[in-house]
Amino acid sequence: MSTQDAALVSELISRRAAGLPGNPFAEADARAAAAVAAGKDVIDLSKGNPDGQPPEFVQDALAHAAHDPALFRYPAFDGLPQYLEAISGWYSRQHQVTVDPATQLLATSGSSVGITTVIQALIDPGDTVVAVDPYYPQYEGSTAAAGGRFETIPADASRGFLPNLDAVPPQLWDRAKLLILNYPNNPTGAAATPELYATAVRLAKRHGFVILNDFAYAGLEFGDTRSLSVLETPGASDVALELGSLSKMFMVAGWRGGFVAGNAEVLQAVKAVHRQTAVLASSVIQQAGAIALGSDQSTVKDLAVQYQHRFEVVRDGLAGTGFEVHESKGGLFAWARVPERFGSGTGSSTRFTDWLLNKAGVALMPGSCFGEAGEGWARISLLKHTADLYQAVARIRRVLG
Repeated sequence: MSTQDAALVSELISRRAAGLPGNPFAEADARAAAAVAAGKDVIDLSKGNPDGQPPEFVQDALAHAAHDPALFRYPAFDGLPQYLEAISGWYSRQHQVTVDPATQLLATSGSSVGITTVIQALIDPGDTVVAVDPYYPQYEGSTAAAGGRFETIPADASRGFLPNLDAVPPQLWDRAKLLILNYPNNPTGAAATPELYATAVRLAKRHGFVILNDFAYAGLEFGDTRSLSVLETPGASDVALELGSLSKMFMVAGWRGGFVAGNAEVLQAVKAVHRQTAVLASSVIQQAGAIALGSDQSTVKDLAVQYQHRFEVVRDGLAGTGFEVHESKGGLFAWARVPERFGSGTGSSTRFTDWLLNKAGVALMPGSCFGEAGEGWARISLLKHTADLYQAVARIRRVLG
């Protein structure tokens, strides 16, 4: 393409598209791939991609669904009735919450579609989305794509990475149109308390904003930590939505199955946007998801035990190295403070993770990818076999020695 043609094309790109932030996960993939291409033996602990396989009964359900003529056609816009009924049943059994399949549920191709669609349904250019920092990067990216304003409230280690919502200036709540929460949290492993959700609901009603809880890691809490839905909170159905995902609970990230649940009036707007902008959730995935959600959830509990063991391998293995792992309540990651010798200011987490990839052949995510409060931290994925985690820990200990 000539310089003149390139200039013409660049003038055609929308300001919104040109101003979007980069995808830190794609950038992490590129860093690891470059190291491998250079001949380095890399243990990649930067990804949140499940390393196992779905339960056999879920695989069998998908295979059976692929042969069902009733599922060859386009699915219903808002979801297959059997899938929506299964989600409603899951909420009833696991969280003692009543969710109406017809008005309070929407099937999506993964929770990422839910994030984008909810933001598009609520946010006009200039409207404010508030998230807790550290945060999952898509919250910021999807806000930018909608032309919204993204603001954050900090959460730090001293409070177990849970925010003090009552300490937030009322002016921010007055500006807010949407508050995004995420528990169990990516990247910190924090788990919500009933008090946190109750405070959020109270503030949402007082100041007039919607709560969106990203519940992608439901059921993957550690030990006696209870899996807590925001919709269990009294009054939450008046102001809240919640995202669910099959990806992590059943190790089917590539299948892309999820849902949005909650307030019927807001969900009506979300459905309207979804019908115009998103690919409908696959009928066979919905059918397999219905079987998965209708099960006794024992396979999810087994996964939680496995991930807790992996977390302990990493936490205990890195103890005393200066690269200390913060306690986690659940999820798929360990969140560790960068050693002091790499500094704590801007660039410290990137300096450390670049150094670690070069010196130890271990790829991690810099904490700065998850917001300003993530600077000085690094995220370690637990989605590798235990033997790989032991080896990664040994390499890190060696180079930090």
